[in-house]
Amino acid sequence: MSAEEERRLARVALTWLAEPGTRAVHHLVERHGPVETLDLLLDGGSPDGWLHSTVAARSAAGDARAVAAEALERADRLGARLVTPDDEDWPAQVASLAELRLPDVSRRVDGETAPPLCFWVRGSWPLGEALDRSVAVVGARAATGYGQHVATELGYGLAERDWTVVSGGAFGIDAAAHRGALTAGGLTVAVLACGLDRPYPMGNAALFDRIAETGLLVSEWPPGAEPLRPRFLIRNRVIAAGTRGTVVVEASARSGATQTARRAIHSNRVAMVVPGPVTSAMSVGAHEFLREQPKARLVTGVAHVLEEVGRIGADLAPLARGPQRATDALDDEARALLEALPRRGAMGVDRLSARAGVALRTALRKLSLLEELSMVVRRDDGYALAPPARQKRAAAETSGRPVT
Repeated sequence: MSAEEERRLARVALTWLAEPGTRAVHHLVERHGPVETLDLLLDGGSPDGWLHSTVAARSAAGDARAVAAEALERADRLGARLVTPDDEDWPAQVASLAELRLPDVSRRVDGETAPPLCFWVRGSWPLGEALDRSVAVVGARAATGYGQHVATELGYGLAERDWTVVSGGAFGIDAAAHRGALTAGGLTVAVLACGLDRPYPMGNAALFDRIAETGLLVSEWPPGAEPLRPRFLIRNRVIAAGTRGTVVVEASARSGATQTARRAIHSNRVAMVVPGPVTSAMSVGAHEFLREQPKARLVTGVAHVLEEVGRIGADLAPLARGPQRATDALDDEARALLEALPRRGAMGVDRLSARAGVALRTALRKLSLLEELSMVVRRDDGYALAPPARQKRAAAETSGRPVT
């Protein structure tokens, strides 16, 4: 076995001995390398008491190197590959997890947020390239029709603009975002909390196969690993740090989606939230996250998302505007005269000037202009509003042209 193969085998073995994200293992690998770290842990030399107990318990179930070798063979039969930091397509941005520290940590899973040792990947795209220009779209499993519609639109719009859509492959918002990207013919990545041969949920098996054909399935856990509950939070740190930003579409009061967004904020990534109906239980967590996190951004569509994660000054969202009206181009005097005219019948210039509060000479000049624009008509008894059909044609002709 070559030195490179030994290092790769050691990384797989370490991920099996201790869950991904374990900081003590990460520090040892940084100091000694994966092979020496594996030897140290197997000899009982862990400086961390909890890690020592974990390694002992796992070692009782099998030989770490043998388990790793079997995982590599199993992945080969599955058509998957192992990607490590020594490979060219390693996503460099996940290194920022070394600095991730969540405040008010009470659970071990929230403290063990170190960078991955390796990834298992199914699909032909280079992993680093796929994640380089990516946005995560996450949310509730029990999504409403509103939430699924929004997630699909976001997935489609981002993929259409050559952004990779990343999510967790779950029911609800995750699946809708993946399907939106696939429908647009774009790239999507599902980051799993289990082995690639045991995709969870099984109800999305066909979706996972579609993703693997044109995008990527990614996991830190070797083939055969089960989708245990803590692994979803461990997985979420990769979704947060591996992308440029995370969008939460719907989230209940206790939602893993907001945990992903929380990890994004503390990884110096952009966390975004799509608002929902205040009457929906699926909006409670999302809205609370917006209230509690000053750095979170409210977004309502693809344009807003791109403004947050895109190039500075180049991906600005257009300002929200109502429909343009012909009167928008008028100055104050012309608009005052138009508003002073009766809805029916005509009015003399003297009376109209007084009613609008506009000097007589100015009123005559502005009324001539309004007549030219087909907004008013002159009659024997004064001026009247032009018929609606004529005003509609005038609006089309003067659209965008300032009138003074």
